[in-house]
Amino acid sequence: MKLTVYLAGEIHTAWREELTDKVRALDLPIDFVGPMTDHDKSDNIGEIVLGEQVDAIAKDEAASQINNLRTQLLLKKSDMVIALFGEKYKQWNTAMDASAAISLQKPLILIRPQALHHPLKELSNKANVTVETVNQALKVLAYIFE
Repeated sequence: MKLTVYLAGEIHTAWREELTDKVRALDLPIDFVGPMTDHDKSDNIGEIVLGEQVDAIAKDEAASQINNLRTQLLLKKSDMVIALFGEKYKQWNTAMDASAAISLQKPLILIRPQALHHPLKELSNKANVTVETVNQALKVLAYIFE
């Protein structure tokens, strides 16, 4: 069995690389997909595809349409979702992706520090598993293959 796991969460730290490196070291049969992690490309994809937009709002709208299409497709094709909430960044996209996973009935591992327990309590309650660290999520993934 091979799994495809969508990695939702902030794109400013190396948590994805940390997780994927550890999965490879354990030789787990998992492929990873996720949002566009090149922030500039994500912000500019609307203009890359459609050309220069009339203002910043139109630019954001064009980019969000293409980013949402990409996310929807990859989420639907995934077997499960891991959503990481860190303490530093506003994480509306992470919440949106985690909610989409729940709506699509995709198994969801939620990673969030204890400090975010209260603001994420409802989302955490809908997740299959809630952990506090990437290493704990890794242990859940490894357990699936035991």
